[in-house]
Amino acid sequence: MAKDTLVILIPGFPADEQDTTCLPMQQALVRSLQAVNPELRLLVLAFQYPYFRKTYAWHNATVMSFDGRNRGGIPRYFLRKKLQTIIKEVHLSGRLLGMLSFWYGECAWIGKKFTDRYSIQHYCWIMGQDAGKSNKYPARLKINARDLIALSHSLRDEFEKNHGTRPGHVVPAGIEPAAFNEFPTTRDIDLLGAGSLISLKQFPLFLDVVAQVKKDFPSIVAAIVGEGPERHKLEELIVERNLKENIRLTGEMSHPDLLRMMQRSKVFLHPSMYEGFSGVCLEALYAGARVISFCRPMKEDINHWQIATDKEDMVRKTLMLLRQPPIFTPVMYRTTEDVALNILGLYGRV
Repeated sequence: MAKDTLVILIPGFPADEQDTTCLPMQQALVRSLQAVNPELRLLVLAFQYPYFRKTYAWHNATVMSFDGRNRGGIPRYFLRKKLQTIIKEVHLSGRLLGMLSFWYGECAWIGKKFTDRYSIQHYCWIMGQDAGKSNKYPARLKINARDLIALSHSLRDEFEKNHGTRPGHVVPAGIEPAAFNEFPTTRDIDLLGAGSLISLKQFPLFLDVVAQVKKDFPSIVAAIVGEGPERHKLEELIVERNLKENIRLTGEMSHPDLLRMMQRSKVFLHPSMYEGFSGVCLEALYAGARVISFCRPMKEDINHWQIATDKEDMVRKTLMLLRQPPIFTPVMYRTTEDVALNILGLYGRV
């Protein structure tokens, strides 16, 4: 008997099962959707990345990549036509459960246009910067509030403030416990940061915190995991602030290696100026580290996650945590299977 199909519309997806750095939250969700409902077929349509056109299996999900590379004009027109044809074929088979698009952008455009024509259930998951005022898609598409999912309370408020529609659902991120190895016995990294080295993430501020904390902890050990256009700037700042013996830029590393770094860390600093709901913060909590960030994703407090009001407050909170007894307790906020059940519940499949 043919399985019902959930079509996932997403800008990018891993090129293979070894590609652990591409959208780890979405990777974990696909695996968890399969775990909680093995009878559901998952068809992932990756618009822009990988940079090849291919249909391939990924942990029992079917992935179709289109190598869109964010091209506009005629290439985008033909990509849209191809995607609509594929979704229509699934629909005509009588087994299309619905569509889930990530980010309120081009993927949402395809989902909304198909929904308008064929009355198929489509949800758009707002993930972060797509809630911002500069996003033009909400004004064009006007997706109903009941079909919008926000990744956090703060993102729901931000989207409503900028676009006048309050998403009807909030489905926060989760972590995949099976991805973590046995906990190490030593915590030899005092401060850890992770993310793309871009201006939004504010890693120069991370260096400011390290420089201030060094006055009280001269041998402080810190690391930033990630790669991006601001790397050279950060390298110069490290030299300028005399931090070469204290901080290491590791570059990009695999997701399992990042989790192991978290398990060796005491405090995870996340100085980003804007976040939907940082999955790395949840992973750091489960790894036993304390978390400090500027962004509060949910209205309720999360154990071992402190919200700083400014740089000076982040320094104060960091010093306080480093002076506390070395007790590192894993905090489980929610799992990706919880997330999968929330999503399937929207389609009436729980």
